[in-house]
Amino acid sequence: MVSFRDSSVVIIESGRTLIRAGLGLQDLLKAPSVEIQARVGLRRNPGDSANGASSLKPAESSDNLRPTASSSRASSLPFQPSPSAKVHDYLVGSQLDEALEAGQDVIISWPFADGDVRDWTQAEALWKYVLFRTLQLKRTQNESPVMLSMPAGLFRDSSERICQIFFERFNVAGFGLLDRPMAQLYAAGQLSGVVVDIGHEITDITPIYDGFIMQNARSSTPLGIRDCQVYLANLLRSNQSVMAAASPPDKPSDPDVVQRFLDDLVKYVWMEGLVRVPSDGQTVEIPEDEGVTDIAAVLVAGKEKAVIETGMKKKLTAKASAAEQARAREIEALDLVTVEFREHSITLGKERHRFCEPLFDPTLLNGLPVERADPYEGRILPLQEAVAFSVRQTDVAQRQYIWQGLFVNGDLTNHVKGIGAALQSRLAPFILSTPDQATEVQPRSIRVLTVPEYFAEYREKGDGFAAFLGTSIVAKIAFNESHGKNFVSKTDYNEKGPHAVLEMSLASL
Repeated sequence: MVSFRDSSVVIIESGRTLIRAGLGLQDLLKAPSVEIQARVGLRRNPGDSANGASSLKPAESSDNLRPTASSSRASSLPFQPSPSAKVHDYLVGSQLDEALEAGQDVIISWPFADGDVRDWTQAEALWKYVLFRTLQLKRTQNESPVMLSMPAGLFRDSSERICQIFFERFNVAGFGLLDRPMAQLYAAGQLSGVVVDIGHEITDITPIYDGFIMQNARSSTPLGIRDCQVYLANLLRSNQSVMAAASPPDKPSDPDVVQRFLDDLVKYVWMEGLVRVPSDGQTVEIPEDEGVTDIAAVLVAGKEKAVIETGMKKKLTAKASAAEQARAREIEALDLVTVEFREHSITLGKERHRFCEPLFDPTLLNGLPVERADPYEGRILPLQEAVAFSVRQTDVAQRQYIWQGLFVNGDLTNHVKGIGAALQSRLAPFILSTPDQATEVQPRSIRVLTVPEYFAEYREKGDGFAAFLGTSIVAKIAFNESHGKNFVSKTDYNEKGPHAVLEMSLASL
């Protein structure tokens, strides 16, 4: 029987745009210690490669490359194959960051952006960096088993190739491969549900029933964080405080400089947790009452500091007059916030809470500069319609159980709260709500899932870490069970080769 020490287990979560990793399992599962962007860089100058010469040439065919993904899963993130490049030629993590900061001419590629593996050499470079550079493992004395989560829907030969890389290139002691949506749902403590994973430019929707992914019902929609950022950046052009900082009247900036300023400001705002998402039927409009009713008026009057300070007071004094109380309530309703950004004090109002609107109404993006991998054919479905469509592809008897596990996650949910509830309210029209029409198999409600609070390390981090947490949970069970059916041991690999990974049965956990 193969047994591993919890302290030796490696967890790796490979998403489309991020890789998270950690070494060791404790009773209280800890958050990842490593987080890097899932991108590699190759210096354009052949003489400037990281560890020797390399040349960048377009690839017409190569065993290292994958066919292009379908338009719904294809990414517009850059990808430049180079058949002649070796693993050690690629810059990863801090190496790449430093090269870009130094202004070096580097070609960027995102090998996982399509949901599968675009280039195997680039993928190996990323995993190698994580294992041996950041986690400090030694290849010749590698006693660590690895549990890896990847996007759902990998080709069978992709799974085998991944297994081969980890055993033959990294010399791991054991290997398990887990579908990312299953890991996310495990983190919420459920076996049935629909996982909505909001990424940079693609949202993956995965219905799961009784521990099995409904492959025929999986879908992806070309909406993500990128679209929200473009939309809010456009809205902020109407904010005088923002535009005064982006392009001072006495020293106007170039349009491209202004756009970069807006893009960076929007990213700062949502990552600082200054955005919330109204439920369907709620509004973020500023009330048309007497007194100060918009940011422009506040700024013109030079009262922004006083307005914000007053708005921060949670309780009114008992001696305050009715007029003062009404005024204070009005100021609080403005929901103003001041951020310090690039040596500017910028006042933002409720328009920041409109950040996620394009997810629920993609027509708001019409006319805005949103880059897509391919011209998208047909109408882009709003998120609520895309989720409802996927669930409708499952068996009627399964749907009531799937609707009891709506789990919205992804990196956006680490910083922006309320997306699950907002989607839940917009999905209500898609399920039967009239009691006299209900049958035993028809859904009556939708339940939103979150990561349980008893996972102390994840309590304040948001649901975006669910994939890593779920992968850790599976690793703790799989690498400690007696039969060894839920991972590939070295003995299994030596006997069966890469095909052994296809005989794993993680769904039986």
